[in-house]
Amino acid sequence: MKKIVIALGGNAILSRQDKLEAHIQIKNIKNAVKAIAEIAKKNQVVICHGNGPQVGLLAIKDEQYTSVSPYPLDSLVANTQGMLGYWIQRELKNFLPQKEILTILTQVVVDSKDPAYKNPTKFIGPQYSLNKKKELQNRGWKLGIDNGKIRRVVASPKPKDIVEIQSISSLLNHKNIIICCGGGGIPVIQENNILSGIDCVIDKDHTSSLIAQLINADFLLILTDVKGIYLNWGTDKQKIIKNISIKNLMKIDLNKGSMYPKAKACYNYIKNTKKYAGIGHLKDAFDIFLGKKGTQIHI
Repeated sequence: MKKIVIALGGNAILSRQDKLEAHIQIKNIKNAVKAIAEIAKKNQVVICHGNGPQVGLLAIKDEQYTSVSPYPLDSLVANTQGMLGYWIQRELKNFLPQKEILTILTQVVVDSKDPAYKNPTKFIGPQYSLNKKKELQNRGWKLGIDNGKIRRVVASPKPKDIVEIQSISSLLNHKNIIICCGGGGIPVIQENNILSGIDCVIDKDHTSSLIAQLINADFLLILTDVKGIYLNWGTDKQKIIKNISIKNLMKIDLNKGSMYPKAKACYNYIKNTKKYAGIGHLKDAFDIFLGKKGTQIHI
């Protein structure tokens, strides 16, 4: 039995083409859970999911009700942890009724002085056409380009510690399937042993890497909506990388807003543990775990 950390991308739950409808997300989660269940049958599994589309939608809805000030992002992340965690937990229980499955509201400590606050890069919410740029900027949003369209970007500081890590580790050792650190975790700062929320969104791949290191996982599996890491991505010469060392991985020019954080997360995990990682499409989850598909990453 191996200890596996699975990072389930927000775009695997809700693709860029999908509407932000609950029933669409639940349908996609059923497909995701079907793939993950094959791994979870005989292994210790921790699932960390993204929340970019979902937290962005909550922020938009929050702005529409002007009688109160908008809620900060840390509170909206907590909302998405409950909603997405519930959907994943419910559907996973349907596939694996004999397993105990728990969703943990998880706080992740970040540095209030992280340079990421000066350079927002984390996509949240839906995509917009380019002609919406001025209107969106008037909302006070920072904007980035995602696959040729506009999308809101927010600060994404690096995770430093996981407040509930001892609980996660203990429950995992008792053969529970754990869903935690949704959306990268609820961002908090810790000063003089006092926790306070902070307005940002943490990258779930970096948090998954941190979890995998802290629990000494055997494998880090990052699932997304592409088959792996490609050379010459987006051109007629694109070619999937099947196996690569962490040294060569960091030499590739990768998209800073999507694949780079995944690659960097794998790099940090493997560098510190000397274990293995894989990146690939959600539907190939079991085969990536077996080393048959996706991009396999090693020391």
